[in-house]
Amino acid sequence: MGRVAVVFTGGTISMTTDPRAGGNVPTLGAADLLALAPGIEDVAELRPIDLGRTPASHFRFADLLGIADVVRTELADPSIDGAVIVQGTDTIEETSFLFDLVLDSPKPVVVTGAMRSASESGYDGPANLTDAVRCAVDPGLDAAGVVVVLAGTIHAADDVAKTHTSSLTTFESPNTGPLGVIDGDRVVVGRIRRARRRVRTTTAAERVHLITAVVGMDGTLVDAVRVAGADGFVIAATGAGNTSASLLEAATRVMADGIPVVLASRCGAGRAGTAYAFPGGGATWVRAGALLAGSLSGPKARVALALGLGAGLARHELAELLADPW
Repeated sequence: MGRVAVVFTGGTISMTTDPRAGGNVPTLGAADLLALAPGIEDVAELRPIDLGRTPASHFRFADLLGIADVVRTELADPSIDGAVIVQGTDTIEETSFLFDLVLDSPKPVVVTGAMRSASESGYDGPANLTDAVRCAVDPGLDAAGVVVVLAGTIHAADDVAKTHTSSLTTFESPNTGPLGVIDGDRVVVGRIRRARRRVRTTTAAERVHLITAVVGMDGTLVDAVRVAGADGFVIAATGAGNTSASLLEAATRVMADGIPVVLASRCGAGRAGTAYAFPGGGATWVRAGALLAGSLSGPKARVALALGLGAGLARHELAELLADPW
């Protein structure tokens, strides 16, 4: 039987409804959650690590790098075959990608959580937790990097996205599709994950700002944030990387200060690029010095840029980190 380190951090999976508070609040620890998943001990020998009950929306980069350190230490133990990180789903598409960037063990690392609290009908926490442990000891996911497992599906951390606020099947991989599924007690890997992005760092730049382009937006917001202080910007542009001319003008002033700007798309899938050359089109952003985010979403591009800056990467190294590695 395999052995899995299970790192509990909180999230909806750890919550129950508090009538006085008027909603779900974190109450369940590691032992409580494992007790709600009967039979999980038959899947693998578990080493539970309780790091508290933090809502996923409260995480900062330092918190996530600390969790990564715990996981890295566990994976270095020869008796551990894989790791599971249990957390809230609100930011799982960002946190899992951060773990994917900084963890380099070939052992499986699986991130999971729940869409419903333990007080709600159809609580999905126990099934997701059991599925995650099953994936963490499956050799088919060796060297697959960090994956997200919920609702019986397996997703690569660099593509997974939360697409609905409450649906149990909210998680999708809009660019490449899921890696596989859990069918009963079987892990079915449908495709092998391609190359991964990696970065070595113990810190992240905190003042990396994500700005989404919308109809009628000028450069006012970028100028205001620039004055307040910034380490970098990610612009989630419309379509294939297009904005108003004035938004680009403001970003050009940012880049003149030596602050990197990354161009992504606000669309759910696809890449920003250089197909359009009108003022504010993607080609004019790249000519002005913006870096392209490959198929990374705006939130994921922000994670990559923050870690890359924390690692002290030069401009060409940031470009390589952001680009799709396949």
